[in-house]
Amino acid sequence: MHHARMLLVEDDPALVELLTYHFKREDFDVRHTVDGEEALLMAKEAAPDIVLLDWMVEGLSGIEVCRRLRRMNETANVPIIMLTARGEEEDRVRGLETGADDYVTKPFSPRELVARVGAVLRRVRPALAGEQLNYGDIEMDTVGHKVRRGGETIPLGPTEFRLLRHFLEHPGWVFSRERLLDAVWGHDSDIESRTVDVHIRRLRKAINSNGRPDVIRTVRSAGYALDSN
Repeated sequence: MHHARMLLVEDDPALVELLTYHFKREDFDVRHTVDGEEALLMAKEAAPDIVLLDWMVEGLSGIEVCRRLRRMNETANVPIIMLTARGEEEDRVRGLETGADDYVTKPFSPRELVARVGAVLRRVRPALAGEQLNYGDIEMDTVGHKVRRGGETIPLGPTEFRLLRHFLEHPGWVFSRERLLDAVWGHDSDIESRTVDVHIRRLRKAINSNGRPDVIRTVRSAGYALDSN
């Protein structure tokens, strides 16, 4: 497992030193810049696993950096956490609308931030957080491509495996058929959204066999979620 690569975009030297110390201790490989434009170049050269981005940085604003990171192929899916001294609600909403995944308002404790980064990485890149995904009595070994439920091995086809993996990475999130098509089949697929329903049916049949409770919820006119309630 490689060290998670962090790009820290922050112009307060004391905070940079503090965060670098804490994240290096957690085995992160931290690269740092004070400048928005340079942050984009660095991200293009070597895509980070996570970006910590201050709202107020030199050059481009944090919001603009966030917007451009989301537009670049290399970083379209990289999680971004915005750091800000501004706790106003509308700023927070703007940050999230622009594509940030989470938001931390200064002052914050470095340990809280380390925990938040860990949570975001687990959500979007579970391979960095470990090779095992769990939900209820379902266990997935992402490396060995094995799925067990209640200790019993469940045979899954590759598409059902990817579908279940996506749900396990985002438990409780409701995904439209379009989002699932994107995530599991990729942007360029010309598969119809009805195909998603077929694979969901197959996945349900496999993991709910032997009368086990259904963990995939159909949300009317919205899509599907992994949800045991």
